[in-house]
Amino acid sequence: MRRKIDLRTFLFDLKKEFEGYSFHKLTKDLLAGLTVAAVALPLALAFGVSSGADAAAGMITAIIAGLVIGGFSGASYQISGPTGAMSAILIGLSAQYGLQGVFAASLLSGLLLLIASFLKLGKIVSFIPGSVISGFTSGIAVIIAAGQIDNFFGTVSKGSTMLGKLASYGELGFAIDPMTVFFGVLVVLVMLLWPKKWQHTFPSSLAGLIIALVIQLIIQADVAMVGELPSTLLPEVRLLPSEIPWQDIQQLLVPAISIAALGMIESLLCGASAGKMKNEALNADRELFAQGIGNTLLPFFGGVPATAAIARTSVAIKAGGQTRLVSIFHSLVLLASMFLLGPLMSKIPLSALAGVLMVTAWRMNEWKEIHYMFHKHLKTSMIQFSVTMLATIVFDLTIAIVIGLLVSCLLFIVNNADLEVVIEAVDFKRLDRSLKHSHEKTVLAYVSGPMFFVNQGKCKKKLIEECADAQAVILSMRGVPTIDESGLTELVEIARYYHSQNAYVILCGVSRAVLERMERYELFDAFDNVVWDALKAIEFLDTIYQKTE
Repeated sequence: MRRKIDLRTFLFDLKKEFEGYSFHKLTKDLLAGLTVAAVALPLALAFGVSSGADAAAGMITAIIAGLVIGGFSGASYQISGPTGAMSAILIGLSAQYGLQGVFAASLLSGLLLLIASFLKLGKIVSFIPGSVISGFTSGIAVIIAAGQIDNFFGTVSKGSTMLGKLASYGELGFAIDPMTVFFGVLVVLVMLLWPKKWQHTFPSSLAGLIIALVIQLIIQADVAMVGELPSTLLPEVRLLPSEIPWQDIQQLLVPAISIAALGMIESLLCGASAGKMKNEALNADRELFAQGIGNTLLPFFGGVPATAAIARTSVAIKAGGQTRLVSIFHSLVLLASMFLLGPLMSKIPLSALAGVLMVTAWRMNEWKEIHYMFHKHLKTSMIQFSVTMLATIVFDLTIAIVIGLLVSCLLFIVNNADLEVVIEAVDFKRLDRSLKHSHEKTVLAYVSGPMFFVNQGKCKKKLIEECADAQAVILSMRGVPTIDESGLTELVEIARYYHSQNAYVILCGVSRAVLERMERYELFDAFDNVVWDALKAIEFLDTIYQKTE
């Protein structure tokens, strides 16, 4: 029933998206598709190589993702394809299990994303702090840049991890090929010096690759090149149902979870950011469904896992894209480029693609947010960012996210563990009515902050130290938003202590959340009374004193 409702909702939203569609809007979508394709082409080639596959895999990924994921996307503006963040995971996976392992993990990740869609888990991403996201984005940028050192300099390393590759230079040496470095530096300079006003109409990455290609065609340098691109969407190297490595499925499950987690995070964050640009909300669960379908199909075409990409998506919006046809048009342009320009693209130096990735890795960092948190000395954000970035570099994305969240929870506990207890005598001047009895030994204790295991004992200690001989203690709990079992136990211990001294303990201003917990644990009888405010507590004591005389 839910699937029917979701399908009906999708068709309704699709009808609304294309309501009033005209030739003018079609023209805008087509031009935006061409612009996005110009941005996506060099990135698809580069990310295909940096994933441990080849440039062809990157092209196929961008084409299939644009058609399938873009068609079923949770919004009209999402553009999906291979990304730098994903390549950082795939390079290690490829080194350990080969391309068939990458394909199998992609298939598993697609199925996990479909499950996440059906379980309505799209809102989970909103629970991840921004500084944690910035941390693993920067960590991924470091992994991408380090992973391109070989291609950029023409040297050789070994090892399946970034740290292992860097360490191997001490063993193998660091030989530099001048011509290889020339093409890499050339592309970096073009991308850095390219006028910003030209960026939207002719991307700097594409310009850099074209210049490098023209020079290579002229001088025929002896450098590593992209290699032959297939003229088919069904290359020889792809996942076949009969070749799924079932024996490695258990080992591939953890990498698949990492891929699915990254696909979820990157796609939904992209949608949230781009949605503000276009003033159109993203249907998170539908986006997860689209990502799941796309990543389930991609390995059977020889593609690598894809996610929504903020760079391509923002270009689509700024170029005037109206509907999801922008994604489809961009895929068709890439498909035509692969068929018509394949022989030329095969001669692009690999170091030129490495240059694209080096600059892309630098630009991936959220420099404004990083500068702000360090300039303002936001200690919590700085710790979250730094720990997550280091964990991403040393471990993998899934572990890094878990560590980042654990550190965030720990910091939240530490920052909110402060419990303030202010003790005052009864101020008779603030009372509107006269009291029949003296309350000189009645104390008011104003408790502020959550009462939980971290600050257990603090309230009791302060009361006993300063008010051991009190005849009555009124605990004002209005500033206590929440309480756990340890806090409840402490309140009961306070009551027992004063009852042993023949003193009264009254609670006032207790929040609904704390009252519900007290009721669940049946603790009301532990106190002499629970009232709304301190005035009611004093009036109650006045009555008690009168009865005892």
